[in-house]
Formats: sequence, C-alpha cells, structure tokens
Amino acid sequence: MTTTGAIDSSYYLDSQNKRTPSATLDKDDFLQILMVQLQNQDPTSPMDDSKFVDQMTSFTTLEQVMNMSEAVEYMAGNSSIMSPVLEYSHMIDKNVTYNEYDLDTGEITDTITSKVTAVTQQGGYAVLELENGKSIFADAVTKVSNE
Repeated sequence: MTTTGAIDSSYYLDSQNKRTPSATLDKDDFLQILMVQLQNQDPTSPMDDSKFVDQMTSFTTLEQVMNMSEAVEYMAGNSSIMSPVLEYSHMIDKNVTYNEYDLDTGEITDTITSKVTAVTQQGGYAVLELENGKSIFADAVTKVSNE
C-alpha cells in the first residue's frame, strides 16, 4: 500500500481568482446585476414590466449623474477651460494699482491706480482696459480696491 503525503494547498489556492470587494457600485456593476436578474428569472413568471422599467429608469438616472459628475470633475481640474475674459470680468469698475517700469533699468518709475472699464483677451491672457486709457495684463496688478 502506498501512502501519499499531505496535499500542498498552494497549488490550487494560488490559481484561484481572487475578488477584491468594492465599497461602491458603478453603472457597469448596476447593469451587470440587471443582466443577471434577467438571465435567471423564471420563464413561467417573468419580471413585472413596471419593475423592469423602474430599474431601467434607475440605471439611466445613475448613468446621467455619473456623466455629470465626470464633467464637473473635468471642469474643476482644468481651469484653462474658462475664458480669461470671464475669469477677470469681476474686476470691471474696480480700481487697480500697477507699477510702471523703466525699460532700461527695470526699476519702478511710477505706481498708478485707475479704474477697470473692460476686460479683453490677448494671446490667451486677460488684458484690463483702464479708465486712464492704458491697457495692462491682469498679472501686473499689485492691488485691487473698490475705491
């Protein structure tokens, strides 16, 4: 009589697919559950039409909410979507202070305050049109005030 040694469980346990549970369900999971329900329903007593319509409506609503969520996340993460004109339009009728520089030395020659009358765009950057007739890039502003 031959005896066999103990079976090493690592041969068959390591080859099994391991499932990692998830705390959330996405639209694919919802659709998969719905399909399993349809496949396993009793043919002599099929699912009530109104329940099926309710589930499809829930699925459609879930999909729309997921798409909206993705769109909002994309917009929040990509601030370059917003036009510089829209981004700086709140500065119209505000007083802004900026410095003028000597082109040769780079030293400040004057500090000027003027009211913003309009916002335009040049090369993808916001340009503030001022009441004193000058135009400056928005990043040149050193102070914004209501007075």
